[in-house]
Amino acid sequence: MPTPTNPAAKTERLMNLVMTLLYTRRPLSRARIRETVEQYRLAASDEAFERMFERDKDELRELGIPLVTEEISAGWEDEPGYRIHQRDYALPQISFDSDELAVLGLAARAWSHATLAGPAATALRKLRASGVEPDDEALAFVEARLGTSEPAFGPLLEALLAEVPVRFEYARPGGPGSQREVQPWGLTSQSGHWYLTGFDTGRGEPRVFRLSRIAGSVTRAGKPGSYAVPADHDPVTMIRRRRTGAPLTLARLRVRAEAGNALRRRGIVTPGEEGWHVLELPFGEARDLAHELASYGRSVVVEEPPEVRKALIAILRATGTAHEEVVA
Repeated sequence: MPTPTNPAAKTERLMNLVMTLLYTRRPLSRARIRETVEQYRLAASDEAFERMFERDKDELRELGIPLVTEEISAGWEDEPGYRIHQRDYALPQISFDSDELAVLGLAARAWSHATLAGPAATALRKLRASGVEPDDEALAFVEARLGTSEPAFGPLLEALLAEVPVRFEYARPGGPGSQREVQPWGLTSQSGHWYLTGFDTGRGEPRVFRLSRIAGSVTRAGKPGSYAVPADHDPVTMIRRRRTGAPLTLARLRVRAEAGNALRRRGIVTPGEEGWHVLELPFGEARDLAHELASYGRSVVVEEPPEVRKALIAILRATGTAHEEVVA
């Protein structure tokens, strides 16, 4: 995860590599880089390290980061050293307007009581150190919440970041549980539920797992860096494809003009009253669609079927009640 290698793991590894090469006083050999960057040090083999390092070098250069090779010293013969010169890497001073500062504060609060609280706090400290002070009060009446109550979330996130296979007991609807061994590719929230996407080694194919159906503990079943996540992995698309086997129903929606582009791509749009369009959208489960529509607020109105409208109203009322409790 991608998103994605898995996007979070790759981003963390690239950041560690950049910091290592940016603050060294002399070019570093490949061996020294492997010792310094944690993800490389935990690689299962020399070959796994070499593959990761070569991909990461290309990625940095594609991003425009000035990674250069230089001679280390005469004693190292022809082996190149690597570094990033601060003069080439430096960026102009970054500034944010009031709305952007408010959103930064809201984003940090979203994970303040969850597994990513540490990284969120670290990001805020770095912003403040550079003179940027996120506005925590401007959006105090809005409480961003990302539910991660499933016990499996923490261990799976750690395994995902380390690119290590995992083993767990998984129960399918209406059937007994079974042991699964999976190479995690991504963790994604869809329609109020968290899903793990990955490669099921026992079944020899990619699979999607709903975290609430994972029973017992999640254990590691391999070494860090022992597999590679497909570069084109898209967890959202993979989850949606999983649902296509269910019978589809047609929903009729009214969508404000220039809103709901993601919905429009999956349905049929016709003109409606002024400022609105009519959208016919196929869906599988009423509650899943209602959760998606809730994010559009007043820009989407459900005309039919009734079960989607009722589910959407229930979700919006529950959200309103939760925010009233926060403000109180």
